[in-house]
Amino acid sequence: MATLNGFNANQVEPSQDFEPILAGKYLAVITESEMKPTKNGSGQYLQLSFQILDGPFKGRFVWARLNLNNSNPTTVQIARQELSAICRAVGVMTPGDSVELHNIPLVITVKLKKRDDTGEMTNEVKGYAKRDAAPASATPAQAQSPTPPWRR
Repeated sequence: MATLNGFNANQVEPSQDFEPILAGKYLAVITESEMKPTKNGSGQYLQLSFQILDGPFKGRFVWARLNLNNSNPTTVQIARQELSAICRAVGVMTPGDSVELHNIPLVITVKLKKRDDTGEMTNEVKGYAKRDAAPASATPAQAQSPTPPWRR
């Protein structure tokens, strides 16, 4: 048994089922970053947490992992290219620490990918662009209105 010290569920919004967000372009910011060891312990990756700033998925998070320290040079090259794209998107070309990339709006391209281990769909960040590369209210591709803007 555990004491809950007067917890009142009427005062707290319930958690929601977090299905993957739709594929599309989203205005987001990096809110957290951390170097973590790879599963096998032979390298490290930079984990970035992106928070969506607007649209139907406002407040949701997606993550990217950049394998910056890995025995496979191709993996490292891909991670360095992604980091370069992020730096260019937020306008910080020579960060000394990943925290310098935080809280600067950028547009991320999110894709859906089937997980190998469970077969479930998950989100994957596959692109980064400057904030002005998409409308201020970026929307997922599948959720865009079929009505032309001049008829709305």
